[in-house]
Amino acid sequence: MFLRPHYRTVDGKRHAYWSLVESVRTECGPRQRVVAYLGGLDEAERLGVQQAADPKSTTDNQPSLFEDESTQPRYVGVDVSKVRVENCREFGGPWLAWQLIRRLGLDEFLQKTIPRGDEEIRWSMMSLVLVIARLCRPSSELHIAEHFYRQTALSDILGVPDAKVNDVRLYRTLDALLPHKDALETFLKNRLGELFDLEYDLLLYDITSTFFEGKAEANPLAQRGYSRDQRSDCKQVCIGLVVSRCGMPLGYEVFAGNTADVTTVEHIVETMEKRYGKSDRIWVMDRGLQRRFDCRGVSSFSNVSMNQKGWQSIRPRRFRRTTSRS
Repeated sequence: MFLRPHYRTVDGKRHAYWSLVESVRTECGPRQRVVAYLGGLDEAERLGVQQAADPKSTTDNQPSLFEDESTQPRYVGVDVSKVRVENCREFGGPWLAWQLIRRLGLDEFLQKTIPRGDEEIRWSMMSLVLVIARLCRPSSELHIAEHFYRQTALSDILGVPDAKVNDVRLYRTLDALLPHKDALETFLKNRLGELFDLEYDLLLYDITSTFFEGKAEANPLAQRGYSRDQRSDCKQVCIGLVVSRCGMPLGYEVFAGNTADVTTVEHIVETMEKRYGKSDRIWVMDRGLQRRFDCRGVSSFSNVSMNQKGWQSIRPRRFRRTTSRS
């Protein structure tokens, strides 16, 4: 059976009317017989009638063993006003972060470095969740567990179900990652240096602080000291950060909240030398931090000094603003 159009002109406009026709054999030969007059049909209705009239589409016939390459596409009408998008997830950003991690080799490093225990989800895999979240949308561990992870395609990329990612598991991941801090910083320094040809002959160092809401009795480093956040009523810790000349982080250290800034210089320099070896590096830091380098009567230059460890520093001079008189 097939559809046959019939055309009529009404008020100067041509209209198409459709009938369902089948071919039959008679004594006088094959003839075509009208099964039903269907009237006006749009495209979706015509396709529906053709599919219903096609004997191959009925369930009574045995399905073909091989697909017919000449099969025409079938269409159905969809009311777009009743269509809505559900469970839409972000894919581009997390996928790009995952490719960067693989290119860097961070996934293999974490898998080899963090030992496997009795945890259900490996700590190395949960560490990648934290890394990708920090790169795409920096937020707290609670926000990652309740919002970020469920709004992205990380469950498909990493293979970790949404129900297995919670704030407690993310906090425990940080505890599992902390003992490998030095090894991780050394790996990143060497790998990034290979990929981007970074130079570490000039290092920048500065220190900041962050405070805690509460007593923080379980943290021995939480102490009251000079607060850069104007929160002298809260305990805090000091964080020293070392970066290269292009801003690539090289390492960090956490100090007690009551630690004086100048006392951290010697510790941070010795830590970097112990980790990456001694070299003729240039350290750039605030004028107040450079007081740790001072040693009188050693250098012949008034703005260059050397201490007992052989460290040289260049101290900036302050210039008074002068006005020219006419």
